[in-house]
Amino acid sequence: MISANNIYIKYGDRVLLDKINLIIGEKDKVGLVGRNGSGKSTIMKVIAGDINPDSGEVNIPGGKTIGYLHQDMDLPKGKTVMEEALTAFDEVKELEQKLVKLNEEVANRTDYESDSYSKLLIDLSESGERFHLLGGESMEADAEKVLKGLGFKSSDMSRLTDEFSGGWQMRIELTKMLLKHPDYLLLDEPTNHLDIESIIWLEKFLKNYTGAVVTISHDKQFLDNVTSRTVELEWGKLFDYKASYSDFVNLRIERREIQAAAYKNQQKVIAEKERTITRFMAKATKTKMAQSMKKQLDKIDRIEIDSADNRAMVLKFPPAPRSGLVAVEAKGVHKNYGKLEILKDINLKLDRGDRIAFVGQNGQGKTTLARMLVNDLAASSGDIILGHNIEIGYYAQNQTEALDSKMTLLETMENAAPAEMRTKVRSILGAFMFSGEDAEKKVSVLSGGEKARMAMACLLLRPFNLLVLDEPTNHLDINSKEILKNALQDYDGTMIVVSHDRDFLAGLTNKTLEFRDKQLHTYLGDINFYLKKRAMDNMREVEMATKAKALEAQKADKPELDYETKKRLQRAVQNAERKIERLEEQIAEWDIKMATTEFYEQPDSQKQIEQYQQLKNDLDKAMEDWETAQSELE
Repeated sequence: MISANNIYIKYGDRVLLDKINLIIGEKDKVGLVGRNGSGKSTIMKVIAGDINPDSGEVNIPGGKTIGYLHQDMDLPKGKTVMEEALTAFDEVKELEQKLVKLNEEVANRTDYESDSYSKLLIDLSESGERFHLLGGESMEADAEKVLKGLGFKSSDMSRLTDEFSGGWQMRIELTKMLLKHPDYLLLDEPTNHLDIESIIWLEKFLKNYTGAVVTISHDKQFLDNVTSRTVELEWGKLFDYKASYSDFVNLRIERREIQAAAYKNQQKVIAEKERTITRFMAKATKTKMAQSMKKQLDKIDRIEIDSADNRAMVLKFPPAPRSGLVAVEAKGVHKNYGKLEILKDINLKLDRGDRIAFVGQNGQGKTTLARMLVNDLAASSGDIILGHNIEIGYYAQNQTEALDSKMTLLETMENAAPAEMRTKVRSILGAFMFSGEDAEKKVSVLSGGEKARMAMACLLLRPFNLLVLDEPTNHLDINSKEILKNALQDYDGTMIVVSHDRDFLAGLTNKTLEFRDKQLHTYLGDINFYLKKRAMDNMREVEMATKAKALEAQKADKPELDYETKKRLQRAVQNAERKIERLEEQIAEWDIKMATTEFYEQPDSQKQIEQYQQLKNDLDKAMEDWETAQSELE
């Protein structure tokens, strides 16, 4: 196990880590949580050996390996994706050469009874085991499996790493880390540049990882699915819970309530004893007893209440101005970057009040379409039409980079504010946790999370009725994300959110658009509905492929269908297809009705829900009938 003992780090007047102790077992799955700036990345760097603490030490067992994925990386240039991934196997390649030499030596030796021959056999056995553990027999296959799990396509394997953005280069670095299979895997925000499918794949990989995993993440669902222990950093102190993140939240509340009750009771006892001592000190006959009681009181181990970091930004979007029935419409939109086609013949209409999530793998055009809808990027062809009286609020994926680092926070807000809002900029800054002298800070000294809050504050300076947010939770801690989500749930305008954060999206939108193969695929529900439906579709594809293979194998043994049987099966397929089409239309209509709160306020809503469920059961039956008839016909 790794032990970090009495780690103390101070920056200027601020104590970041105040003599904290942390032990990481060989198979621990630890979530490292806390507000931005609480010291999470710092303690990880200390464990990895990247920085030295002011005092304290880290003990790592001999022979144990550490893999550390951090935010700042620099991949070497000139290699293909596969070549760079295979550098993870440098040790394996050395072992391979060593094994060749050892086997040659064993074949040429005849001193079977000597100590040196025994040592040679032990070295051969241990090297062979290590070679096998590191995946020596299947290096390229393993590399391709991990790369594809993290979103790369077969065609990407031969492309140079130079061609990929920083987010995709981070995936290559993560691939190398996973392939090396270190004993202790330290991951600092590994989901930041991953899409939902890649996050789900990574969750499964880490859950089954045989070594220890320590991860910093602001993704609650990722933490719940990967970790079974939560370590919180707050005000320089460390609090360790043997629980996943969601359970930790409840346990933290319980701990503070118990601590507060114990403190209150102890204060009551102390006050009572102090009154008795004061009373006894006034009597000469009881002075000795009073002094004895005071000594006992001084020895009491005083309970201290852990100070909670309750700072939070106050976020409320301005009321949306009234707009026309249609907020924005895209007709026959195409988008190319040179010869690369991103979106093809896109048709999309957003009605007033729609709440849409854009999801899909990175590079499928989510940000591209969002930028075109807000007139930040021109379409290659087709039309984008804004509705009547539409005012746009846009938070770009790189919104923090648009801030002028030379300006102060106050200057930034004043430059962005219309005349009537300039008297309110200080109060808005205060609501976003920039109070007093903070307003005179330069943007350049802000952390990533502070810049995100600053960019969000600028967004509130003008009213809007079409809000487009592209990855708004990047750099926000869990508490800030929850505040943003609550504010968005109260927002009364039309909204598009591009995000890969499942917990943030859950219940936030009523329609999900998946970007896949240059097209949009619509799901009438939130992210959880989409993921469930996609999983069912994937399962159905697998089942159909399996059935097709089985039918192909049996085809040679089956006689040709006679004319009447073929006609009967063709009619059954056509009838099933018509029934499926009719049921899907009915279910889509129900989905629209059920997306409103008014539906559930009707006295017979439960009965209608049962009718809706029956339609879905009928659809499943019709699909089975179609598959059976189609399979027999084929």
